[in-house]
Amino acid sequence: MERLEGLILTPDGLVRGRIRFDEFIREIEPAPVDGPLILPGFIDVHVHGGGGFDTMDGAKAVRELARFHLRHGTTTILPTTITNPWPQVLEALRGVASIVSGPRQDLPDIPGAHLEGPFISPQRLGAQPPYAVDPTPELVEEVLELGVVRVVTIAPELPGALEAARRFARAGVRVSVGHSVASYEQVDELASAVWDEGGEVGFTHLFNAMGGIEGRKPGVAGAALALRRAYAELIFDGHHVAPGSLHAARAAKLDRLLFVTDCMAAGGMGDGPSSLGGQEVVVEGGTARLADGTLAGSVLTLDQALRNALAAGVPLVQASRHLSLVPARYLGLHDRGQLAVGQRAHLVALDERYEVLTTIAGGDNNR
Repeated sequence: MERLEGLILTPDGLVRGRIRFDEFIREIEPAPVDGPLILPGFIDVHVHGGGGFDTMDGAKAVRELARFHLRHGTTTILPTTITNPWPQVLEALRGVASIVSGPRQDLPDIPGAHLEGPFISPQRLGAQPPYAVDPTPELVEEVLELGVVRVVTIAPELPGALEAARRFARAGVRVSVGHSVASYEQVDELASAVWDEGGEVGFTHLFNAMGGIEGRKPGVAGAALALRRAYAELIFDGHHVAPGSLHAARAAKLDRLLFVTDCMAAGGMGDGPSSLGGQEVVVEGGTARLADGTLAGSVLTLDQALRNALAAGVPLVQASRHLSLVPARYLGLHDRGQLAVGQRAHLVALDERYEVLTTIAGGDNNR
């Protein structure tokens, strides 16, 4: 049985004491001890790469990017694809599937993949390559046969999107609205269809690649804020979303807002040239852009997202929920996201500057 001592964030609040665990948390004992801040491990449902590696480059790259994010406190991760020619998308998903079904020593939990593209609008590609396609029944079945996708991004206005969303929902896949020029009404119709099938609805990187909100045209972003049952991702790296937009999102979606990184291979590599799904990218001052200046993914890690949120005035307890409990509930993973007896031992210990000291994933010390 392993043990950590410090200031532990429990469902009842911060408690000084000891937490004992093997694969699962076995005991939390209050005690007047010193030690680091201990939070639930972070969960990233949207991450393309990190440490020089990209999901699109296969199983070895997925392992390495997952290890990179584990060092930054992420204990559950969904490697995320990018829009590419269809055979390359399927091959990337097979790479993730091979890890999900195989041994995963020294890795965070990888319950599946996030399929971001190619079922997106050609008019809202953002930094995605121009290989968008409609979600035909044949393509949807090809994806589902792999059994690895946990979240899929779909633009509701595409031909076939409504039936595709229903089919994904029936298969237990979370349907995330994004890279879209849909109207509020189109989003609402798709969300209702997913909920009718017993599924969950999310929004891919809120405020990005979905346009703004106007009084007579609330659009995708307006739907994201108004549909209280829906979840929404947010990239809080200081570049994608302003602090005021974060606070607006929190006011509308407090217990449905989850932080993601949208991190690309350049994460942790410093400024300079990199790539995103085969596209050339330049990182300068912590901002990643395509050659035409388009914002391209991020170099964010979730421990930095925590520090950014705290600096913006988000209370620690609520910031932790955005990083852990909310994404766990979104994915239907009720065995993690909080530090309580019987939960999986996914923990991160942080120093007084909120820098990661130790990450525990499934009871294994990974730092």
